[in-house]
Amino acid sequence: MAVHKLKEVTSSQIRKKGNETICPLKRENVDLDYGGGILPLGDRTHIMGILNVTPDSFSDGGNYLDPFKAIDQAARMIDDGAHIIDMGGESTRPGAAPVSGEEELKRILPVIKVLAKSVSVPISVDTYKAEVARRVIDAGAHIINDISGLRFDPHMARVAAEANCPVIVMHIKGKPGNMQINPQYDSLMDEVKGYLEESIFLAEEAGIASEKIIIDPGIGFGKRFEDNLQLINRLGEFNVLGKAILIGPSRKSFVGQILDAPPEERVEGTIAASILAIEKGAHIIRVHDVREAAKAVKVADAILKSN
Repeated sequence: MAVHKLKEVTSSQIRKKGNETICPLKRENVDLDYGGGILPLGDRTHIMGILNVTPDSFSDGGNYLDPFKAIDQAARMIDDGAHIIDMGGESTRPGAAPVSGEEELKRILPVIKVLAKSVSVPISVDTYKAEVARRVIDAGAHIINDISGLRFDPHMARVAAEANCPVIVMHIKGKPGNMQINPQYDSLMDEVKGYLEESIFLAEEAGIASEKIIIDPGIGFGKRFEDNLQLINRLGEFNVLGKAILIGPSRKSFVGQILDAPPEERVEGTIAASILAIEKGAHIIRVHDVREAAKAVKVADAILKSN
């Protein structure tokens, strides 16, 4: 498969420390047109609230399977500071079994139809199935968040292009059912960057506007403990791809390993990882605990803007 060349970084855009080359940490300025408005992603950090309408997600499975509870939770997250609501109808936790597109739609369509008429923030849908993407966009969703980076369904890029909607392309090694079975990398950053670069190529070849592509290095998706730490620590290196960056460390197992804590007790660890990612260039953080994250982000943005 052909791939794009990485955007060149000139000598004025880098600095050297010893033998180490350090890329600039300043994030790209991106105005994301999602069809219902503009999100100025470079102006401030945006918060994506996670809404899992599933019985088996690793952290909140079953909590919002009832459409009325899901709608209430979406409204609560918006009140707490969410700029985007990201809905999922299929768990992609490690070891998760896939569900049919019809089952996925049965879970999320009733919620999307209500939210599309009642909220002012964009609705993202976490799916890798083209038919699900088409149906949810028709129902009022604005963004497609594809964990496979447009790989699992060959029609996904075309569907998103025809809908003229933004896409989030994520790196994953394997599939949810097997991704955490001894993942290995010869060069983590090179492999993740190369995968995302190919996803960008697939999106642009299908006709998706370059400024509507968001990248996600895929924390916890086919990654070892040390890989997750390195991806956050070196997140600024993804700026060479010239896209808005999303990061999703929320309640992930690497946080649990550090804190020796179950998912519901990983809020502070999630915030620490998120703030460091923002300093490295993240435009969007994807979190379960919106209220706490929003307060932390407000302070972090103020400090970073002062520099």
